[in-house]
Amino acid sequence: MNPYLIFIVTVLVVGYLLDLVVSFFEIRSLQPELPTEFRDVYDEEKYRKSQEYTKVTTGFSLIQDTVTLVLTLIFILAGGFNAVDLLARSLGVGWGSISTGLLFTGILILLSFLLGLPFSLYSTFVIEERFGFNKTTAKTFVLDLLKGIALAAVIGGPLLAAVLWFFEITGNMAWIYCWVAVTLFTLVLQFLAPVLIMPLFNKFTPLEDGELKEGITAYAAQQDFAIQGIYTMDGSKRSTRLNAFFTGFGPFRRIVFFDTLVEKLQSHEIIAVLAHEMGHFKQKHILKMMAISVLQTGCMFFILSLFLDNRQLFAAFGMEHVSVYAGLIFFGFLYAPVSMLLSIFFHTYSRKNEYEADAWAVNTTEDQGEGLINGLKKLCVHNLSNLTPHPFNVFINYSHPPVLQRIEAIRGLAGEKGYVHHNTHSSPLGRDNKK
Repeated sequence: MNPYLIFIVTVLVVGYLLDLVVSFFEIRSLQPELPTEFRDVYDEEKYRKSQEYTKVTTGFSLIQDTVTLVLTLIFILAGGFNAVDLLARSLGVGWGSISTGLLFTGILILLSFLLGLPFSLYSTFVIEERFGFNKTTAKTFVLDLLKGIALAAVIGGPLLAAVLWFFEITGNMAWIYCWVAVTLFTLVLQFLAPVLIMPLFNKFTPLEDGELKEGITAYAAQQDFAIQGIYTMDGSKRSTRLNAFFTGFGPFRRIVFFDTLVEKLQSHEIIAVLAHEMGHFKQKHILKMMAISVLQTGCMFFILSLFLDNRQLFAAFGMEHVSVYAGLIFFGFLYAPVSMLLSIFFHTYSRKNEYEADAWAVNTTEDQGEGLINGLKKLCVHNLSNLTPHPFNVFINYSHPPVLQRIEAIRGLAGEKGYVHHNTHSSPLGRDNKK
């Protein structure tokens, strides 16, 4: 049997079994007793609801993974990729390899979309609805799909065409040209996304004048941080979940709060959440992650260049023709184990960064970390987060440390800070008032 086929099937099955083990551990780690730290914000009934949510979403993910694995294996073993390639070649007679490659990729994306659509519908309109999260209407759901498809065609299509062109025209140096092109494209997108792409899906409204805006402005000035805009986003259009984030760079940089977060958190808690996000900027976490990601992209393209013309790899998928565009897809199967290992590294590094950002928030606000702790608690309660995830799941999948560990670390930092700065006067940013 083809060694590449054996390797790919093994990777798919082992990846599925790993998810199965992680899910089993996650369910077993659920603690029926409400942690003491959360007894001031959680009642027993809602805590049970959060555990039920974890069970339901974990089980649903396993069903989706099972269906996806079975259909993927059938598609590979039955020669599905070759059938799609022959279809693309017959529809694109005289188009050239790049246009045929775009059609080939488009058909595969369509098939993947159709496979995932029932799961997306059930997740949004059944599970999220059952647990009180969903605010998405059928109209919004359809419009989001159409906008996503349009963006994939307008943005992803030219980028894929450029990659195919480089690999077909520029020979051994193609991977370098692709690396540079994708990196530049990603950087440009980081600047343009806040003003061109994100407004297609959500409405961004400048934060109204008042205590919250004054507190944010004062804190930003204190930290010598130039703010280009403070906005609320209509997150409630799709969900009741709470969130906040920074987006963009330079003149396009924005602070964005979900309207649900502004509604549920008090002013000093929102400022503490902002301080955490600002910590990521001040500690240069985002730039460091981007630099690592750029290096990863370069390594990926280099390895890809070694396999594009590998006929045994194409034989594993039953292909009659060798092509750059199909090689890109098949390489994704080979790269999966490397991608998983890298994701574990990124998650480990990200969790370290989260602790550092929490420390920044504690050290630059004057409420001894209580605002951040209260904000984290409310985020967990309203989002029905699992308070006791299994360590193995955290190691594999979590980009943030478990909330109880974060709170413990914050209290430790706040204790040290209180000891050193016990005579510091209270800051006006620590007032317990709502917006």
